[in-house]
Amino acid sequence: MNESLFINIIIGISIASTPLIFAAIGELLVERSGVLNLGVEGMMIVGALLGFIVQFHTGNPFLAVFAALLGGMAISSIFAFLTQFLLTNQVATGLALTLFGLGFSAFAGRGYTEETIVLIKAIHIPVLSDIPFIGPLVFSMNPLVYLAFLMVYLVWWFLFKTKQGLILRSIGDNHDAAHAIGHNVVRYRFMAILFGGAMAGVGGAFLSLVQVPIWGEDMTAGRGWIALGLVVFASWQPFRIILGAILFGGITVLQLHAQGFDIRISAQYLSMLPYLATIIILVSLRIRLKNKTNRTVPNCLGRIFHSTS
Repeated sequence: MNESLFINIIIGISIASTPLIFAAIGELLVERSGVLNLGVEGMMIVGALLGFIVQFHTGNPFLAVFAALLGGMAISSIFAFLTQFLLTNQVATGLALTLFGLGFSAFAGRGYTEETIVLIKAIHIPVLSDIPFIGPLVFSMNPLVYLAFLMVYLVWWFLFKTKQGLILRSIGDNHDAAHAIGHNVVRYRFMAILFGGAMAGVGGAFLSLVQVPIWGEDMTAGRGWIALGLVVFASWQPFRIILGAILFGGITVLQLHAQGFDIRISAQYLSMLPYLATIIILVSLRIRLKNKTNRTVPNCLGRIFHSTS
């Protein structure tokens, strides 16, 4: 394998991993608060659509990403209102949110199926980007790739280095006790859900603003569900999200290169490898942890909070 091909593969893995990092790190914070939101796929596809529409009409990538962020937050606010105030079932509400997002994006995006946009390009840092081998890998990535890794660090810092993060984790572990000592459980969970929606929206926008210049229905292709699996794979630890996303992205990119190398395996089988690998990894983790206590799982995950006052 020559140097140029190796660099292209690494860059491809980073691009394939980034939307998963955004969506998974947002969902991780949500689940740390004790809420299970299965609507990640729906929030991602709405973010992808809004990002594409704003980029098409304005040509401003900052506005496009911001619109996707707001779109994800708007959709997640529906979930937050239903689960935190009306106390609906979180699993059913999350599934409904995904169906709503997919249907809404298919309907609202009909007029843009034949349009194209200018994608967000990778940055070029003078001198640093020209360093052989290191420059293209470290200093010439898309700006959203850097933002994804930054968000992982910021979520880790928030959860484990701030008082509010400690409160959020305590709510996820025992919301009744947190409420008893005066913490507003609903407010913390509502804000966490909005953050998760914002990250899912940006993750979806990455697909339509960086990967492909055209809009297509269901362009998230199940990545929201993979992001949910990555949270479990990471054992609710922020930095492990990166490892899981790179693993999935690596398999995705390698199967594409395998098709280019004329490996005589059906393209359909190669395309399903990333999803198959995710299932195998999650099942392996379940078997390994069967007789162990996973202390990182929020004890109140998915449980409805009933305030007594």
